[in-house]
Amino acid sequence: MIRFTGMQFRTQGAVAIGALVAVALVAAITGPHLVHLYNTSVATCAAHGDCSTATTLFLRNDSGLRTGLGILAIVVPGVIGIFWGAPLVARELEAGTSRLVWTQSVTRTRWLAAKLGVIGVASMAVAGLLSMMVTWWANPLDRAHMNRFATFDQRDIVAIGYAAFAFALGVTAGVLIRRTLPAMATTLGVFVFARLAMIHWIRPHLIAAAHQTSALDPISMGYGSTGSGPDNLFPGTPHIPNAWIYTTRIVDTAGQALSPQYLMNACPLVGTGPSPAGPGSGQSFKTQAPGVAQTALHDCVTKLSATFHLAVTYQPASRYWTFQWYELAIFLGAALILSGGCIWWVRRRLS
Repeated sequence: MIRFTGMQFRTQGAVAIGALVAVALVAAITGPHLVHLYNTSVATCAAHGDCSTATTLFLRNDSGLRTGLGILAIVVPGVIGIFWGAPLVARELEAGTSRLVWTQSVTRTRWLAAKLGVIGVASMAVAGLLSMMVTWWANPLDRAHMNRFATFDQRDIVAIGYAAFAFALGVTAGVLIRRTLPAMATTLGVFVFARLAMIHWIRPHLIAAAHQTSALDPISMGYGSTGSGPDNLFPGTPHIPNAWIYTTRIVDTAGQALSPQYLMNACPLVGTGPSPAGPGSGQSFKTQAPGVAQTALHDCVTKLSATFHLAVTYQPASRYWTFQWYELAIFLGAALILSGGCIWWVRRRLS
C-alpha cells in the first residue's frame, strides 16, 4: 500500500522537488553575495563608527527576493493542505474508487494510514527544506536587522508544524465533506484562521512576558498624535536586539500612563510650536522643528523624568527557540489529533 501511495503521489512529488531545486539554485547564486556584503559592511561598521548607515544600506539589498522568499515560506504549508491534503480522500470518495480498494485485502485503516504517513512526511519534508533554505539565505539580513521575531513564521522549524497541520486539516475536510472543491475551500479558511489565531491570541501568551524599565530619553522622544486623539509624547523603540517588543509605555511609579492632560499642564510650551520629529513620533514632518521646540521638548522630558519612566514589555531573544519548539509541538499535536480523527471516521462512520 505504501508503494501504491508513492506511485499515486509521484507527479506532485516531482513538482515539489523541482520547485525546491529552483529555490536552492536561487539561494546558492545570491546567498554568498549577501554574506560578502555583510562581512565587508555591517560586520566592520563598528570600526568606522557608522553602523546605522551601513545597516540601512545593506538591508536594501535583494529586497524583492527577500519578500518573495518570505511569502513563499508562509504560503507553501497552506498550499500543501489545499492541494495535497484536501483531495487525498475526497477525490476517491467522490469517484467511488475507495470502495474498490476496501473490497480487496487492504483494510480502511491501512489504506488511510499509508496515505497519511507517506504524504504527511513528504509535506513536512518539503516545508522543512524550504524553510531551511530561506533561513540560510536570509541569515545575514536577519543578523543585521536584529529582529528575529519579525520573521518568526518564515524561519527554522515551525514550518514543519504548519505543513503537518495543513495537510491533516485538508484530509479531515475531505473525509467529512466528501467533495474536493468544498474541502479545499474549507481547508484554506480554517488554516488561515488557525494561523491568525496563533499569531494574535495564542503565541503572545505562551510564555509570560519580561519587563524592563529605564529613564526617559529626551533624544529619542517624539511628540504628536497617532490619529484623531490628542497629542502626547511617544517614546522611541528601545534597543533590545532580536527582542519581541509588546508595548512601550511612559508610566509613573503606580503604573499609570502619561495622559495628554497631564502633559499639557506640566509642559504648556511643548504644543505651542511645530512638533519636533522623533523616532517615536506619531506624525511625519518634512522639515526639522525649530530649535525652540526641540528645547521645549527636551526640558519637558527632563521634568517628567522625576515622575515617569519608560516601561517595556517584551520577549527576549533567548526565548526565540522556546517559542519555535512550543509552536511546532502545538501544530504537530493538532495534526496527530486530526489524523486520528480521520482514521476513526473512515473506520466507523463511512459507508
